[in-house]
Amino acid sequence: MSELRFVRMGFGEDRVDYQVAWDEQRRVHAARFADEIPDTCLLLEHPPVYTAGRRTAPEERPLDGTPVIDVDRGGKITWHGPGQLVGYPIQKLPRPVDVVAHLRRLEEAMIRVCAEFGVKTSRVEGRAGVWVLGDPVEDRPSLGGLTLDFDPRTTDPEFDPRLNGPEYAPSNAGQRREDRKICAMGVRVAKGVTMHGFALNVNPDVSSFDKIIPCGIRDAGVTSLSYELGREVTIEEVLPVAERHLKDVLENADLKPRAIEKQPAA
Repeated sequence: MSELRFVRMGFGEDRVDYQVAWDEQRRVHAARFADEIPDTCLLLEHPPVYTAGRRTAPEERPLDGTPVIDVDRGGKITWHGPGQLVGYPIQKLPRPVDVVAHLRRLEEAMIRVCAEFGVKTSRVEGRAGVWVLGDPVEDRPSLGGLTLDFDPRTTDPEFDPRLNGPEYAPSNAGQRREDRKICAMGVRVAKGVTMHGFALNVNPDVSSFDKIIPCGIRDAGVTSLSYELGREVTIEEVLPVAERHLKDVLENADLKPRAIEKQPAA
């Protein structure tokens, strides 16, 4: 892989509007496809915005009609906003393209970032992103006076935490000691070049996730580096650490195309 360069688009008062960043992604994507520039990772912070990937179901959107931007990445609905480090790595991959391997590399880089700050994270089977794992079910506190044996989320696939009180809110998953996502992932590959990427919760107001079903997951929640560490962590602290680990993981990746096994002729 070519050397990875970083472009810091804007943070704090210079946060970048989602549409502006999306337009820039597409411009950089075209330039990378034409080999006019090296692999490039855009890093930024967005003003508050909800974005919905292609698999978002209607019932997962805000109940109050809050506007949502529909985008061409994979995954479902999520929130971006102040206190969240967003990264859009735009890289050319060998063919046949292995999208899952690219996603796993982004997860690995963010797992290393969290570890450097003292937060142990992991992957969860079947759920993209980086997670802080919760306690075993039998050790978690009861919800709403019920034991976990009667937690409605475990038996009702249509359960909506937004309609059942703050104890079920995604932002309170840490208090419930459940699995909670600290970094969301959603990617797209077009013409062999990646787009979109990750959103690491550094110190955002995670109650913004309570208006939606984050990533379509009803039985887990969200968290941040600041919450898990019990102290304020800033984007400025995390930015150079994230760049270092992204560079290490993405530049040193083995990008051999997948070996496709041929089935013997019948």
